[in-house]
Amino acid sequence: MIAQIEGKLVSLEEDKALVQVGAVCYEVLLAGYAVSALSGAIGTEIVLSTLEYFEGSPGGGNLIPRLVGFLSAGEKAFFRRFTSVKGMGIRKGLKALAMPVGRIADAIENGDEKFLSSLPGIGKRMAQVMIAELKGKLGEYALREPAGKEGGRMPFTSFQTEALEILIAWGEKRNEAMELVELACRKHPDIKTAEQLVPLIYRIKQGIEV
Repeated sequence: MIAQIEGKLVSLEEDKALVQVGAVCYEVLLAGYAVSALSGAIGTEIVLSTLEYFEGSPGGGNLIPRLVGFLSAGEKAFFRRFTSVKGMGIRKGLKALAMPVGRIADAIENGDEKFLSSLPGIGKRMAQVMIAELKGKLGEYALREPAGKEGGRMPFTSFQTEALEILIAWGEKRNEAMELVELACRKHPDIKTAEQLVPLIYRIKQGIEV
């Protein structure tokens, strides 16, 4: 089983990437949040945590091997739990992850049916099933600290979450990236997009912006 792939990101489409390893290019299926996070990395070396599965009907004799990529091993572990929900297959799960894993885990932990229902391919009924089967099991993936913990964080907005996942994809540790996002937003509360936030964070980190 291919558990990780490291190589040059050759191209990105809305649901997959081509990653060159030596003379071989691998097609890797990606969730929407991962495509967004990697959009500025074409031509650079990346590392993806991966899982393999076979797509098709065993009886028809046309099983096709597929490789699915994630920005971290933790996100792959989340996906395994996410797709354990009744009626949630690999393809449907990838389509649903239009937002970063942390934001979706946070919504499940908080029973946010409205947000979950807004995800691609996830209606009201599936949102209810997800909450019923997974709530209380995804705390390690959620963006904020458990309720009641002293100094716990408030949930991130969608653009903060997008910026966070970009920082993680570029090698920042999750906890440190979260602190940088919070610091930048406190200093510049007018920032409302990840495209504005990420460069600002690196300026703060380098001491250019105070």
